[in-house]
Amino acid sequence: MLIAQHNAELAERAARVIPGGVNSSNRRLPWPLAVVSAQGATFTDADGTTYLDYHAAFGPLILGHNHPRVNAAVRDVMERLDIIGAGVTELEVQLAETLCRHIPSAERVLLTNSGSEATFAALRLARAVTGRNTIVKFQGTYHGWHDAVLMNVISPPEKIGRKDPLSLGMLPETIEHTLVLPFNDIEALQTTVEQRGDEIAAFIVEIIPHNIGCVLPRPEFLRALRSLCDAHGIVLI
Repeated sequence: MLIAQHNAELAERAARVIPGGVNSSNRRLPWPLAVVSAQGATFTDADGTTYLDYHAAFGPLILGHNHPRVNAAVRDVMERLDIIGAGVTELEVQLAETLCRHIPSAERVLLTNSGSEATFAALRLARAVTGRNTIVKFQGTYHGWHDAVLMNVISPPEKIGRKDPLSLGMLPETIEHTLVLPFNDIEALQTTVEQRGDEIAAFIVEIIPHNIGCVLPRPEFLRALRSLCDAHGIVLI
């Protein structure tokens, strides 16, 4: 296996064969960074610099990099089981049972490969159950890369209050079926439901929008959102 000796070298190679030089736009940085090893709370780049990793891969690395018990469990499973294209495995069932046991609102669990897949499935289910097409999200919140939600995350001031899609190639008719409201604004919430409640399949909310500085929700805002959804047959995601 070839290992790059310097950040700039690998970044240059990546830019030639990977769009933008990274496999997610969220991983792009203003400077070249090539990670060659990670352990615990730190990772080391190709130039030999070690960093304290506060990012934690957007959150899932709560036990740190290369935790020995996690690695041992993964190795154990890989020796007897890999990707299965039919049926179900006991590990999937155990995980779903654990989630249902610890999350009071979870009756069933659909396991996906990414958050984008999860929100895509949730929105499709909401439309199927309600027979409605409109989705409502909030300014500053992120729910994945698909067309119904990839808008109005970190918007410039002049685009707040109107549609701000994050990419070219998004379907205009899909964008049209998504409404964007200000976060923590109960009045805007009530007005929208009063005027268009019979069109709305789902509200989707990031409880603490982290892309705009970890804005905390007002408790009364969340209570109003829950109450309005229940009263109007709207799915709350």
